Amino acid sequence: MLSQHAALIHAMVMIAAVDRDMKDIELGQIGRLVKYLPVFADYDVNKLVETAQECAVILNTKDGLDRDLGLISAALPPVLRETAYGLACEVAAVDRKLPFEEIRLLQRLRQTLGLDRLTASAIERATLARFATL
Repeated sequence: MLSQHAALIHAMVMIAAVDRDMKDIELGQIGRLVKYLPVFADYDVNKLVETAQECAVILNTKDGLDRDLGLISAALPPVLRETAYGLACEVAAVDRKLPFEEIRLLQRLRQTLGLDRLTASAIERATLARFATL
């Protein structure tokens, strides 16, 4: 069983790792989000690397992606499911590229968390608006 904080971190690490290329910009974004967002106010940021490594171990097992999605879903109450999806969107968008693997994982995460398409679309649009450039 994951803690709520770990589940949120797993959602971010999973999206960064899905294309088998965890970029520094993605890892930096995860660190910034954990350090500054209110949902992580009582999380010991020194445990971030350990939590990310635990996620990697799960993902590298047989059916690891499905297993981790299930662990995330089981750990999060409904009020934090949109947060998890939003955090995954933030990490996916930080490099301004969205490969097929990330799109597919976001779909699976949305489905696993039981988010409706309208809610997910709103979160995605808000994320894109935050990452807009001139």
